[in-house]
Amino acid sequence: MAINIGIVGLPNVGKSTLFNALSAAGAESANFPFCTIEPNVGVVPVPDGRLDQLAKIFESEKIIPTSLEFVDIAGLVKGASQGEGLGNQFLGNIRECNAIAHVVRCFDDDNIVHVDGSVDPLRDIAVIETELCLADLSSVEKRILRTAKIAKSGDKEARADMEVLELVSAHLNEVQPLRFLDLAVEQRLRLRDMHLLTDKPVMYLANVSEDDAGEPDANPYVQQLKGAVPAAPVICMSAAIEAEISQLENEEQKDYLESLGLSESGLDKVIREGYKLLDLITYLTSGPKETRAWTVKRGSSAPEAAGVIHTDFERGFIKAEVIQYEDLVSLGSETAVKAAGKLRIEGKEYTVIDGDVMHFRFNV
Repeated sequence: MAINIGIVGLPNVGKSTLFNALSAAGAESANFPFCTIEPNVGVVPVPDGRLDQLAKIFESEKIIPTSLEFVDIAGLVKGASQGEGLGNQFLGNIRECNAIAHVVRCFDDDNIVHVDGSVDPLRDIAVIETELCLADLSSVEKRILRTAKIAKSGDKEARADMEVLELVSAHLNEVQPLRFLDLAVEQRLRLRDMHLLTDKPVMYLANVSEDDAGEPDANPYVQQLKGAVPAAPVICMSAAIEAEISQLENEEQKDYLESLGLSESGLDKVIREGYKLLDLITYLTSGPKETRAWTVKRGSSAPEAAGVIHTDFERGFIKAEVIQYEDLVSLGSETAVKAAGKLRIEGKEYTVIDGDVMHFRFNV
């Protein structure tokens, strides 16, 4: 499964510049509002050094990493839910994303126009949250109109749906994101097909200047942002630096980052926090043809992990051969792992852990 992250923010906060740098997809960016007209989609490989090691051991012909997908839409402005600007036209393009990355401008530059005339992270995130809440409210109100008619006929499921929808409507009317609403698992499942935006986990990308990239916590705008969203991850990065990095080869990237006193790129930070935010792990498969990474939810069973490769694998699951990555690397070969008794045969109840090297047995 690819991780899908929708990028939101006001116009001119660096959304498309970051998208260009993170995905190298070449989205247009310019110093005026609404430059992004069509939603842009970029898919990038997720770096994983374990793949190279396994490919050497199994002499694989190719390496296939898992991927991260970014969806960038036009900047949202105040009143977007009522048709202002262009961003609201494209909110549907991020409804099925797994998470949202909210880009917030945290630098001063008189040469780059701010849609509201000044830099204010707290005001900016409030504008975006309000528009997302109003967009969700519109969807919920439409669903209420349809569901109410069915509920009046005595349909029990429709009545149960109405109870949840009314709770959600009241919450959104207070301009409160749904991720802060305490709902039972069964109640939240009734909303699943609506793909409500404010029910998605959020990370904040603080776009800082090149000068602040090495010590972003000293930036007062970053301090304000972190204080306003204490429970959410805040990733500090410079769109200008990320743009430079995206033009360099791997070894040059490392040297460039070191010269700036940075240990990793913004993309690496986003990937790490994305996995953490969505509670995802990676398992691996390897053989002469290919070495490949697969993404699953933490807590997935062996059959569920097999189903990520192909639904037939899950339906016909028999057993899984499992080797810990560390054992395979330290012993040097699958033969040595077997001889040391480190290869395990696991059944349907096995819970996959990050770094498992797996081979599935199944009936067609």
